[in-house]
Amino acid sequence: MRDEFVEELTKLAAEDPSIVLITGDLGFGVLTSFAEKFPDQFINAGVAEQNMTALACGLALEGRKVYTYSIGNFATLRCLEQIRNDVCYHDCDVTIVSVGGGFSYGQLGVSHFATEDLAIMRAIPNIAVIAPADKWETRVLVRQMAKIKGPKYLRLDKGDGQSNIDVNSVKLGEPRIVKYGTDITLISIGAILSEVLRSADQLSAKGISSEVITLNSLKPMNFDQIFSSITKTKRVICVEEHTKIGGLSGAVAESLLCNGVADFTFASIGLNDEFPTIVGDQDFLRQRYRIDSASITKAAFELYSKSK
Repeated sequence: MRDEFVEELTKLAAEDPSIVLITGDLGFGVLTSFAEKFPDQFINAGVAEQNMTALACGLALEGRKVYTYSIGNFATLRCLEQIRNDVCYHDCDVTIVSVGGGFSYGQLGVSHFATEDLAIMRAIPNIAVIAPADKWETRVLVRQMAKIKGPKYLRLDKGDGQSNIDVNSVKLGEPRIVKYGTDITLISIGAILSEVLRSADQLSAKGISSEVITLNSLKPMNFDQIFSSITKTKRVICVEEHTKIGGLSGAVAESLLCNGVADFTFASIGLNDEFPTIVGDQDFLRQRYRIDSASITKAAFELYSKSK
């Protein structure tokens, strides 16, 4: 997803000289071509993410369209005050690009696990929170995001959701049905979609028909498709490579209850209220913290069996 973002941004920068990319001293090799082609549209702010974000705010206030770029928590948690008080409060056209969502940097430990970012960014007023599922969706959303003014958060995963979608069906804030079903609705955000699709195949082998929906955004989000699916299946499981608190599960549950959708059973798959302290690659950590396809299948089978 990172490479697709950079390639698409490079095309946009050629079309629009007001675009500026600021990195927090990383992305070497990945950003080299962009820096060489557009030296006046590229800044390395150094290992100083708070300064990077404040600089982005100032440039945006002067009419630039600014992108900040760093590893998950460094682009968000390290400079949260600047994001809130500078960028969002002043409605600046700044896109915060976070590479390595979830357990993407699993070998580097908890400091590099981006597992609270969606909830934290969602809670800040006046910012869009966007997380594509695969490389194709990334390309389309980067271009759609460029047409929207104001603060935006783009969460990129090192994995690929592998939904093999028609790119024309991608629209920012609109859920996509990637598999139709009748017995249970599986909803995910980001590249964890690959695990959900494997689970749907496993459930099909057990005679359970799963409807799989992927969200590309928590804010904005059109819930109509979700309401329709859950009204049909009466069962829903939210899956996220993120804490269960305040992210996808919270957004879906709140929306269902606030809109009077009450006749359904609900479960969530994600991290519990804990720090994931184990180190390993992304696939290993998904298994260890029960966010993999086998865990999704087990939870879905139990939910379906209980509510038959």
